[in-house]
Amino acid sequence: MNFESLIFDARNVMTVLSFLTFIGIVWWAYSGRRSADFEAAANLPFADEQSQAAEKQHG
Repeated sequence: MNFESLIFDARNVMTVLSFLTFIGIVWWAYSGRRSADFEAAANLPFADEQSQAAEKQHG
């Protein structure tokens, strides 16, 4: 086994590992258990506006 073959094999292994990591992240992000967390995170920009509006009403 020469050095070029070893580098080629290492590249193949890293490609497969990277792809599996990507699939794992996509699976984690789209799993049903995370929807409530992402819903709360999606509303964070609006939370500041709501709190400021409430403060203005109270004085």
